[in-house]
Amino acid sequence: MSDTNSFPGLPQAFNFLKNLFSHALRSSDNVPQHVGLIMDGNRRWAKRKHVEVKEGHNAGFHSMGRALELCYEAGVKTATVFAFSIENYKRSAAEVDSLMNLARSGIRQVVQNGEMAEKFGIRIRVIGDRRLLSEDVMREVETAEEITKNNKRAVLNICFPYTGRDELLHSIKANVNRALAGEIEATEIDEKQVDDFLYTAGSPPLDLLIRTSGVTRLSDFLLWQVSRRGVVIEFVDCLWPDFGSRQMAWILLKYAYNRTYRAHDPDFEEEADCGTTTNRGKKSI
Repeated sequence: MSDTNSFPGLPQAFNFLKNLFSHALRSSDNVPQHVGLIMDGNRRWAKRKHVEVKEGHNAGFHSMGRALELCYEAGVKTATVFAFSIENYKRSAAEVDSLMNLARSGIRQVVQNGEMAEKFGIRIRVIGDRRLLSEDVMREVETAEEITKNNKRAVLNICFPYTGRDELLHSIKANVNRALAGEIEATEIDEKQVDDFLYTAGSPPLDLLIRTSGVTRLSDFLLWQVSRRGVVIEFVDCLWPDFGSRQMAWILLKYAYNRTYRAHDPDFEEEADCGTTTNRGKKSI
């Protein structure tokens, strides 16, 4: 698959192949129900292209649209994207402002100007410590959530601003407060109680986590969710703005193949429990 529109008729042919691929994948009944995306590499892409950092973030936004469209067409129920880390507030004021402006316009575009939310029936949820958002950004967030609240087909969790440690702390505090208020006994706090008060509560368990740019770390994203047995982690070498339908299709196809033909292979279960894979098929602890 290719994302280029260089030749007449190519977009139509590409859409036909994409629809055919998505239908085949849905028919396999082995589509990940929850996909997480660490969209890394926007700044390095901008540096390589000798353009401003904000252009890298803009290019990354378009890559997100391509990847999510294929996910939803293939039958993914929930996608969770790491849009802005709480740690990003330590960057320069200019870059933070640029990211905030991009988030505000991006959320508006997905809801009002783009077809994706309407086409796939996507409900948008902005999760994280929303107290850190400015009033103008919060207005866009609340508008997006209100407009899409009745969509039932799929969910887009936008982590903004977010870290996995903050999410776990949020859940722990909520459960401690419930115990102090007498709603539950402290001894009743278990894994399910932690799950129920994470920002991702209500979403299917995470099945697949993808990180681009060749970096093999989680960067404080979905730490609790990714520790569940059977979660597949894919580290991809390309920078996020270069990530498109072709790369997304290959990862989904590989996931479906492994679930179809290797699910009962003891070696596969062992790999899934202790390791991760890259686009070159190497395992990394």
